[in-house]
Amino acid sequence: MNLQKAIAFMILMIGAIVVTGCHKTDEPDDVAVHQFVDLGLASGTLWATCNVGANSPEEYGDYFAWGETVPKDVYSWSNYQYGDTLNGHFAMNKYCSDSEWGYHWYVDSLTILEPMDDAATANWGADWRMPTKEEYEELYQNTSWVWTEINGVEGRLMTGPNGNSVFFPATGFYLDHEVICPGLGIYWSNTLQLSCPERGWSLHFDWESCHVCGTYERCRGQVVRAVRAAK
Repeated sequence: MNLQKAIAFMILMIGAIVVTGCHKTDEPDDVAVHQFVDLGLASGTLWATCNVGANSPEEYGDYFAWGETVPKDVYSWSNYQYGDTLNGHFAMNKYCSDSEWGYHWYVDSLTILEPMDDAATANWGADWRMPTKEEYEELYQNTSWVWTEINGVEGRLMTGPNGNSVFFPATGFYLDHEVICPGLGIYWSNTLQLSCPERGWSLHFDWESCHVCGTYERCRGQVVRAVRAAK
């Protein structure tokens, strides 16, 4: 191991992910090496050190509508994948728990994104997926945090019980063709908001608070942080 790699490894092990980032090889995304951090959480969930589509912790990465796996230029109901306009409002044809929101009263039992619709799995491979609502709750309830900057990008550095840390940049979200609220961090989970199936659960944070929120419509473009199961 050369000196540069040794230094990077030591920094990662103490939780200072700023230098090591989310290094990927020159291989395609489905076989690329993506770094992760064990924060010492009870579930054993391993958190990626950067967003899907990013190459370093401070990069925003790609934005996705909930259940879509490819970024796009415009995020709206008019081009959302799972449904169509019916009687003046958008109606779902997948991931719908309420017939009032279903296309021709469509309802299914899907409350968690299937792998084919999970942006983390589709872009990084079968070892990765988007976090559940419960995993985001475990994350913010069992880590200490500080609002900081990395290379001029503001965000939340979360430190687990074992001293390891992971950085979440404040990315905002896309509505139509522009980024809204760039000072907020808004990250999709893989979990449907059952009482309002036009929405998905998200991690939401700013410089003073953090919580899981179910008010964001599925058509909006938000970033994705991947997780994987403990080895």
